[in-house]
Amino acid sequence: MHGTEAPSEWVRRWTPLIAPGSTALDVACGTGRHLRWLRSQGHPVVGVDRSADAVAACEGLGELLLADIEDGPWPLAGRQFGAVVVTNYLWRPLLPTLVESVAPGGVLIYETFAQGNETVGRPARPEFLLAPGELLGACPGLRVVAYEDGFLQEPARFVQRITAVRELPQPGGPSRHLLPMWAS
Repeated sequence: MHGTEAPSEWVRRWTPLIAPGSTALDVACGTGRHLRWLRSQGHPVVGVDRSADAVAACEGLGELLLADIEDGPWPLAGRQFGAVVVTNYLWRPLLPTLVESVAPGGVLIYETFAQGNETVGRPARPEFLLAPGELLGACPGLRVVAYEDGFLQEPARFVQRITAVRELPQPGGPSRHLLPMWAS
């Protein structure tokens, strides 16, 4: 079943930046692969999806919201989270809301398809593919910690991904966002 695969390597890599015990929001959570991962790492989780079947598959994981975030109001207005996680989903009008949903000290972890993907598979429609550098421009007020835009072979896809934090003022020096070691 779609959504039951392993959590994204990008999400796993950057999960350590999420403050211990802080709540993580998974946008367009599907059947909960990232909700399960984040919960296993000690984070209370909130998931939102427009599919009743997907939300039902996540029963018992945390706070779940059935909502059409493209044609309806944002169901989490005024709330902020220690992490906002988005994978394989793009609705450009929602990008500012997602950035606003990152709490002070929180992190945005975002990975989705980019232009070029139309040459290897789906999605192929331009409205679902990020233009070069688009995620960089979508994160005002956040400090970019990591960004990638390119081609992945397994499975073949073009992606753009970003990890960005909403920094807290640090007396005595700059914030230290520990970059995880990553085996190549």
